[in-house]
Amino acid sequence: MQKLIECVPNFSEGRDMSVIKQITDQIESVAGVKLLDVDPGKATNRTVVTFVGPPQEVIEAAFLAIQKAAEVIDMRKHSGEHARMGATDVCPLIPISGISMEETAEFARKLGKRVGENLSIPVFLYEKAASKPERQNLATIRAGEYEGLANKLKDPNWKPDFGQAVFNERAGATVIGAREFLIAYNINLNTPSTRIANAIAFDVREAGRIKRKGHPVLGEIETDDSGEPVRIPGSLKSVKAVGWFIEEYGFAQISMNLTNVAVTPVHKAFDEVVRAAAERGVRVTGSELVGLIPLQAMLDAGRYFLEKMGRSAGVSEADLITTAVRSMGLAELGPFDPQKKIIEYVIADKGQSRLVNMDLRAFADETAAESPAPGGGSIAAYTGALGVSLAAMVANLSAAKRGWEDQFSYFSDMAVKSQTLKEALLRKVDEDTLAFDGIMQAFALPKSTPEEKQARSKAIQDATVVAIETPLSVMRLALQSFEPIRAMIEKGNPNSVTDAGVGALCARTAIYGAYMNVKVNLSGIKDKSYSDKVMSESETILSQALKLEAELLALVDQRLAAG
Repeated sequence: MQKLIECVPNFSEGRDMSVIKQITDQIESVAGVKLLDVDPGKATNRTVVTFVGPPQEVIEAAFLAIQKAAEVIDMRKHSGEHARMGATDVCPLIPISGISMEETAEFARKLGKRVGENLSIPVFLYEKAASKPERQNLATIRAGEYEGLANKLKDPNWKPDFGQAVFNERAGATVIGAREFLIAYNINLNTPSTRIANAIAFDVREAGRIKRKGHPVLGEIETDDSGEPVRIPGSLKSVKAVGWFIEEYGFAQISMNLTNVAVTPVHKAFDEVVRAAAERGVRVTGSELVGLIPLQAMLDAGRYFLEKMGRSAGVSEADLITTAVRSMGLAELGPFDPQKKIIEYVIADKGQSRLVNMDLRAFADETAAESPAPGGGSIAAYTGALGVSLAAMVANLSAAKRGWEDQFSYFSDMAVKSQTLKEALLRKVDEDTLAFDGIMQAFALPKSTPEEKQARSKAIQDATVVAIETPLSVMRLALQSFEPIRAMIEKGNPNSVTDAGVGALCARTAIYGAYMNVKVNLSGIKDKSYSDKVMSESETILSQALKLEAELLALVDQRLAAG
């Protein structure tokens, strides 16, 4: 798996797009780095930039961006709603694939060292790259902000991790670190009151609020035996939050950082703020994402809100996203384009899903054209996707059937399982054609010298293995689809039993078609042990599929005869 890290620097400029572009131009100048998102905020006077790439290239792009920000942003003139201490205020690195958090933290240290030594900018390390436990928290490092930085650097306890303890008036200081994927998320309120917004933020954030005697704001602060303030924890773990007024919008927001969505997902944060706001007589009117969000977070949110409505969660990926957007009001302040806000969609190579994004007629025309691909392998995968889609349909109809409310969870779960298999099989439609293209490219390699012949032979074998593994995975997925198909024939809405029966026919066709592709490609494999192993597995799957199809079609006939 390719090593990829994401970098999300925050620059203290959100109003002058020409300044922002000078910075992002530096990022885009590095080959191998992909700029994913640029999110400026006028009220905060801050821009959150997101880019991704191999570690060395990302470090180079980050350094160039920090260098340019120090040239074009003058912190002596900066003001905005968001806490900040430098032209590049914070620059976190996030492991995306093929790289550990420890490795990512080491790259953060390398970047910090280079910035501190070459740009005369004091650098503090935070989160997983922190040099001291007390520096893990960004808010602790940033306390006092830019205005208090000169005095802070005089304190020996705040010696920078890199660079001199000398105040850089123009650029301030920069915080660099490694962290888990963080979702920056703002929730809109129907009040301009920063006081109320902060009160709600304190209700929900993990750090909560300081406990006071008597009056909750003016009362004396309670302390523990060591003299530290006693805190009343908030209701949400792994959440940082503050309230602020956004002049651009004319209302207050709860500005949140969700630092671990496995602990507190975005939909839970939204609903908890709705609850806390209602207790204070305030209404949530919507929300906004700053930067990008993982696809899974949106799918989980969509399923959560569908289940709250009493609807089956086994709907398409697109419908889940639409449900999440509408339920959390993510389009209140502007259009929410999933292709620009969901990280997997932004990173995705659109050419990798060319076929599956065609309409039915275009796909049929492409298949019928005078070219060898898409061929039987892609059609087998698509047939399998259609088969398990019928299982999802019957499950959703059954979940919505009046009088079957006690079985809602069962059918909803079956619909979700079917949708997951459908998505996996759809991905195989293009993967099969790309695998065939890989073989053709390998055969086209030069073969003039012994070295070229050896390289070509290895490339052909490697490409052939991919062309075998792809239809083999289609067989495995289609075999799994028999489970929800059987369940819908046996227990689903009786009016749709024949739909589930057609699903069984599709599953068997997908497996048989993929089997033929496995078999024909195995003829080109030199590794006999691999060939025998794959052939044994594929024949076993085919045998199971033929048996299951016969059983399920007999069950369909039985249910039809029973009326």
